[in-house]
Amino acid sequence: MADPAAARRVPRQERAARTVDALLAAAGDAFAERGFDAATMTQIAQQAGVSIGAAYQYFPNKEALAFELRRRYGDEMDARWSALIEAHDALPLPELVGRLFDMMVELMGAYPAYLPLLSVPLGFRRDAAVRNRLRQRFAALFRRYNDTLSADDAYRIAEVMLQVVKSLNPLYAAAKPKERRLLVAEYKGVLAAWLAARLG
Repeated sequence: MADPAAARRVPRQERAARTVDALLAAAGDAFAERGFDAATMTQIAQQAGVSIGAAYQYFPNKEALAFELRRRYGDEMDARWSALIEAHDALPLPELVGRLFDMMVELMGAYPAYLPLLSVPLGFRRDAAVRNRLRQRFAALFRRYNDTLSADDAYRIAEVMLQVVKSLNPLYAAAKPKERRLLVAEYKGVLAAWLAARLG
């Protein structure tokens, strides 16, 4: 016979997960609309439909909310890029590069708080194991383009490529919409040409 106490624990866990998701969604909206400094925990809790006391049970301050949002955005970007690698391991390099940047731009559009949070000093750093897995996936992909590459060279190329991609963020955040499109096009051209030279 099932343990009734165990059965009761699940709804509480589901409610807690829903509350966390609601707080993060409200925080993302608040940071995007008002900026990190102007947003308050009280406003975020009200928008999420929870009491301020409940909000503080899950997140002690708005920095904790921002940190968790940054982590989730990073995890989603990694998941999107990893899925691209698995689904399209023989794409021409310019198309691969194009899709990498397009996915990042799509993420920025889907999560308006992504760019404002990049400039917030949170001491944020991705988990080393997660970062390494993504680099290893790209390194393995690059060795399929050029099987003479050593594992070390392929990993180094993956590290540099990811840093180049991420360097778009501050420029993109500061640019107007038309300039953003031009910046992305420049980045695509630069990275595609460099990868062709390294992997050709």
